[in-house]
Amino acid sequence: MLKVNNISFSYNNKKSILNDFNFSLQQGEHLCVMGESGCGKSTLLKAIYGLVDLNKGAIFWNEEQIFGPKKHLVPGFKNFKYVAQDFDLMPYISVSENIKKFLSRFHPEESELRTQELLKVIQMQAFENTMVKNLSGGQKQRVAIARALAKEPQLLLLDEPFGQIDNFKKNSLRRNLFSYLKEKNISCIVATHDKNDALSFADTLIIIKDNKILENNSPKEIYNNPKEKYIAALFDDVNEIIINNKTVLLYPHQIQVVEKSKLKATVLNAYFKGSYWLIEAELENQKVFFNHTSEFEKNIIIYLSFL
Repeated sequence: MLKVNNISFSYNNKKSILNDFNFSLQQGEHLCVMGESGCGKSTLLKAIYGLVDLNKGAIFWNEEQIFGPKKHLVPGFKNFKYVAQDFDLMPYISVSENIKKFLSRFHPEESELRTQELLKVIQMQAFENTMVKNLSGGQKQRVAIARALAKEPQLLLLDEPFGQIDNFKKNSLRRNLFSYLKEKNISCIVATHDKNDALSFADTLIIIKDNKILENNSPKEIYNNPKEKYIAALFDDVNEIIINNKTVLLYPHQIQVVEKSKLKATVLNAYFKGSYWLIEAELENQKVFFNHTSEFEKNIIIYLSFL
């Protein structure tokens, strides 16, 4: 349904922000875009929504081309909704009134049912009559998502959608939101730093590096077979170790302590992580990190094995 055909974009014809991006997205599919800050994630969402004019290439939704501000007085593609990091809410009206802003005033009962449905999705039924200016940053972020969903867009574009939301709310909200999108067959593209957005909820994952697409595959495939350290480091601490003149990439959970092996290491530090300890050790003049169920004292000798 969405086709991004070899697009390139730069601000004021300076350094390219998007360089030959090429991919597609099916109706109802969820795509996650990851990469370090400044790699072009947010700019990609703006380009898809029609907020910038491309230097090269084209974007289509079905057979309709998406154009930028030069073609439209009010930019933004009609079938999409874009939730930026600044939210753009109306501060002096209530949460429910913000959600109803784009719903029909001629069908108040339907608008009210829709609003209550979305308040449940974002877990803010108790705040429906609260003025938006009195909300926290995370609560405003949730209202912005609900308002974007009010008229059921065909594609939802989310830029760091859970960045300001408390951890104890984040996981349940993520499950609610992505389940709702699947139920309604709404396509979604999420630009994020959070591996949980990608690994648990994305159908496809795109990794951006140096303003180019480095990977475009399933999250499982990319996580299990990272081509380079940059990719693995987006998900977890990663060890880049030279063993027998060969460089290997290993996540901490892929290294375990054994009674005896050829890999002899010295413990340097132990970091409590709640359900496990992250152990820092020195192995053949290289630092390695691995998970363990208990703490180790500094300077003791241990033996390691790779899974």
